[in-house]
Amino acid sequence: MTTDIAIAGIGAVAEAHAMSIADIEGATLVAGSCRTESRGREFADEFDCAWYGDTAEMLDAESPGVLHVCTPSGAHLEPTLAAAERGVDVLCEKPLEITTERIDEMVAAADEAGTRLGGIFNQRFNPVVRQLHEAASEGRFDDLSVASAYVPWWRDDDYYDGAWQGTEELDGGGALMNQSIHGIDAVQWLAGAAGADSGADDNPVEEVFAYTDTRAHDGDIIEVEDTAVAVLRYRDGTLGQILGATSMYPGSLKRIQLAGRGGTAEVLEDELVTWQFREERDGDAAVRERFGETESGGGAADPMSIDYANHRRNIEAFLDARASGEDYLLDASEARKAVEIIEATYESAERGVSVRVS
Repeated sequence: MTTDIAIAGIGAVAEAHAMSIADIEGATLVAGSCRTESRGREFADEFDCAWYGDTAEMLDAESPGVLHVCTPSGAHLEPTLAAAERGVDVLCEKPLEITTERIDEMVAAADEAGTRLGGIFNQRFNPVVRQLHEAASEGRFDDLSVASAYVPWWRDDDYYDGAWQGTEELDGGGALMNQSIHGIDAVQWLAGAAGADSGADDNPVEEVFAYTDTRAHDGDIIEVEDTAVAVLRYRDGTLGQILGATSMYPGSLKRIQLAGRGGTAEVLEDELVTWQFREERDGDAAVRERFGETESGGGAADPMSIDYANHRRNIEAFLDARASGEDYLLDASEARKAVEIIEATYESAERGVSVRVS
């Protein structure tokens, strides 16, 4: 059975979706929508699909089974509502939206329509991050002491100049809401697997204290932070740090670190630089060898250098869950958690106090 898919918003990330769909058996890209005709026709020619200047018109004409929402972050609500009105399932790029209030509108619409609403956080489908999740779920770290994520990236002024990125209205934030949100989602997911969440719907992060600033880009170029640091306290007492930046020339690979009495694991992009446990297992040497080096430059300086393989895995997981009727790893309640943490981080930086995550 073939699933017809349409894409709302055909900017850069839509290409990763289109290439992923082309690689998935039983998935067909039928259309994409954007306001710019020249870009729309170029996309349609490249991916052998139709182009529409309006998302609602596209949904009415094509009746897809799934809509992929790839519009700017602060414009995810409207196409999601349009899809719900037509009974179309939605897979939405990160973040689901730039505020939890807007996310909750999306969830309410999908619930009322009886449609699925899922998110994209492709690091959850990165094999090396999955290896950490398996270890955390098995209790190999014992009680976690530290769960941290670092995204020390760089973006030139040209990246922001005249673009929606870096605006309050459509980006909703800067280095945290846009670039570092993948690391934030991944580390809270890992900490939750190790026991930091007290229930399936709980956010594993309990409290945040943060500073944010704009250090490397002129205020005429960017309206939001390009540098952020935060200290986290998880619900089980684990501590952590978040570094999110687009101000650190020339940009370095992202890092995730988990550690406790039982052991330490540290990932540098796709490389497992530390995999050491108090109780060594027979398979640990093979794990270290499998993830011995990174082949990706990540998005340290160039957002287009990110491999789309994890996107494909993420999209395929949504389509598989939809076909089987099973739960999807990144349903709306899961995809909402990273935005909850970031909202608390921004509030803490503004007020100069620690803030509890709702």
